[in-house]
This record gives sequence, C-alpha cells and structure tokens, in this order.
Amino acid sequence: MFWNAVAKYNDAGLLVIRLGVGLGFFHYHGWQKLIGGPEAWADRGQAISLLGIRFGYTFFGFMNAFVESIGGLLFAAGLFFRPLCVLMCFNMLVAALSHYVSGRGTPGHAVKNAFLFAGIFFVGPGKYSVDEWIARRRRVRAAAPPLAA
Repeated sequence: MFWNAVAKYNDAGLLVIRLGVGLGFFHYHGWQKLIGGPEAWADRGQAISLLGIRFGYTFFGFMNAFVESIGGLLFAAGLFFRPLCVLMCFNMLVAALSHYVSGRGTPGHAVKNAFLFAGIFFVGPGKYSVDEWIARRRRVRAAAPPLAA
C-alpha cells in the first residue's frame, strides 16, 4: 500500500518540519528581536509580568529573542532538541497570553506553535539531526573494544 511505502520517510518528514519551523522562527520572529538591543528586549520582556514576574524584563526579553532566533537555528539542526521544545512551547504560551490580555494581534498562531512544540517534544528530532549524530557516535564508542596498553 502507498501509505506503508511512505512511512519509511518519517525521518525525512521530521527534517522538513524542523527546517521549516526552525528557520522560519529565526527569520520571521527572532532575528529582528535579537538585534533590537536592550531597550527592545525590556519592552518585549514585559510580557512576563502577566505571570506575576515583575523584574528582569531585559533578561526575559533577551531570552525571548534568543529562543526564537538562535533556538530556531538549533531546532532546525536538531541540537538540544527536547530542551528547546520546552523553551519554545513556554515562549509561545506567554506570547498567546500576551495577545489575549492586550487584545493586540491574534493568539492563534502562538497557540498553534505551542501545540506543535509540545507534540514534537515526544516525537523527537529524527535520525537526520545533530542530536542523533552525537548519540550514534557515543554508541559506537561505547561498543568499541578498549585499547590495549
């Protein structure tokens, strides 16, 4: 059956998702925030006050920009994949809450992305990822016989 033949390309599909989402976050969301500087970071970081945190706006704004830019690149590469999924999901939940409370923009995009990151956390990055490459190298080294002295 056609669907069984396509199933062998699951890892290629994960690669396409990682590249599209990760590079999209870098280009459309993160890079402009990252180069915005401390004033822009402080403005962006004020969204965390919706969770009752009333300090460190510059830090939280920088983290938002970092996760969406550098995190997007790492997500695309499949490096530190699952921790990034957690950070990206949290980032999107704060963004959605900010949209709900402020009434500016629509929270739909952020909510959709939060669910994407939550779901792909369980799936993993696939075999075409830096995380898998590192794990494969560790398995090879662990299976190799010790060097004779």
